Amino acid sequence: MGVTRRGVVYLVGAGPGDPGLMTARSLALIADADAIYYDRLIPPGALDGAREDAELVYVGKQPGVPSVPQAEIGVRLIESAKAGRSVVRLKGGDPFVFGRGGEEGEALHEAGVEFEVVPGVTAGVAATAYAGIPVTHRDDASAVAFITGHEDPEKAETALDWDALAAFPGTLVFYMGVKRLGENAAALIAAGRAAEEPAAAIERGTWAGQRTVTATLGTIAAAVEREGIGAPALIVIGAVAARREALAWLERRPLHGRTVVVTRARAQASGLAKTLRGLGANVVELPAIRIESLIESAEVRDGATAIRDYDLICLTSPNGVRLLFEALAEAGRDARALAGATVAAIGPGTARALAARGIAADVVPERFVAESLVEALTEVDVEGKRVLVARAAEARDVLPDALRERGGAVDVVALYETVREAPDEAAVAAAQDADYVTFTSSSTVTNLTEALGDRFPTRARIVSIGPVTSATAREAGLEVAVEADRHDVDGLLAALLADAATN
Repeated sequence: MGVTRRGVVYLVGAGPGDPGLMTARSLALIADADAIYYDRLIPPGALDGAREDAELVYVGKQPGVPSVPQAEIGVRLIESAKAGRSVVRLKGGDPFVFGRGGEEGEALHEAGVEFEVVPGVTAGVAATAYAGIPVTHRDDASAVAFITGHEDPEKAETALDWDALAAFPGTLVFYMGVKRLGENAAALIAAGRAAEEPAAAIERGTWAGQRTVTATLGTIAAAVEREGIGAPALIVIGAVAARREALAWLERRPLHGRTVVVTRARAQASGLAKTLRGLGANVVELPAIRIESLIESAEVRDGATAIRDYDLICLTSPNGVRLLFEALAEAGRDARALAGATVAAIGPGTARALAARGIAADVVPERFVAESLVEALTEVDVEGKRVLVARAAEARDVLPDALRERGGAVDVVALYETVREAPDEAAVAAAQDADYVTFTSSSTVTNLTEALGDRFPTRARIVSIGPVTSATAREAGLEVAVEADRHDVDGLLAALLADAATN
């Protein structure tokens, strides 16, 4: 049974931009919804968990571009729900904080459509926290006011009481405040707010590339113009803005301000991308390959059926582990079928994938290359023994050739093949300013360089997972700046961090 109900609209807050600030409830609803109507400023990857058959409808508003009228959004939500669908209306921030969720809820109520509200983290507390500015502080502010900096232009008169705001004994946080910043600051000063009061402008709060400018109420407009701060941005006015010098933490993360391109297959990239974002990087996911399963082939079916006959089983990637166990399941077998064999993993990542399925690898070399696995297997007797090498279709023959030379009866089974992924044009454009491009295999190098051609980001430093990948990169005309000592993703991250600390 799903978490959504048919005929119900869920007004869901997606948070201010950092995917890590999305609530568990929002992710569960996205994963289960029949239809999702989403805004422009939702976090990157927010829709990745949606069902493949879910209808995804963009209804965002963008400055200077024709957009779906608010009334029409309400009509679409009502029609979708009355058609018996579960509907998520996904909004940046919180739907009831300058998100027009109240208007949509009222429209649904008038139409007799049931709805639920799922709050999200609002930028007024999240962006300020990411900027190192506490909106309240025991010594500085016991109250905070959230204010629109850009009222509905169709209003006959302003709803803002500038005298009351100037006298407000706490922090003022203006949403959508860049365009009218000079006018708003002047109005506050004219009403009695001190021009010397600390102020800050926070651009793209909690997003990669967040920028913060500090000044005074009297000079903040000029500072914003000078630094080119643009929407979306928050304006903070109050003594707490001066706390940023001590409390700024975002900029201290090791990869803050760096753009890193991840080229792994999409299914594998999320873990690496998440880690990089947690270290402060702006991540561009530009998968060079995708993994296509071959477990329906007769070769794989025969290997899975005869798995108990092998004395040595060699696995060369986590993908291979996953697909081998899928093939075993289709053959009516599980981890117990490997009980009598020696199991070798090419590296720690593959060993972890085995451990997750209840198998402790007997052989794991320190270096994540086929040559190291060959060396690690020198003490394993293979003469006259049946050996299974389960791998990618395009893998090198170093391992099976070496085992055959030692007298092993080797069967090579291709569990999957790597296929070139068509590059996303928006990601290609974003990658042009990258500081680093990471490669985790030779296939990612070959496919990405061939796909991009002269659009490859030339100023980026190349980070390679190991010597085989590095050799392929050099053959493609790339200069490898960083090579991991440990040839797995953790080693690649460690090498990138060490390089970023000195460059």
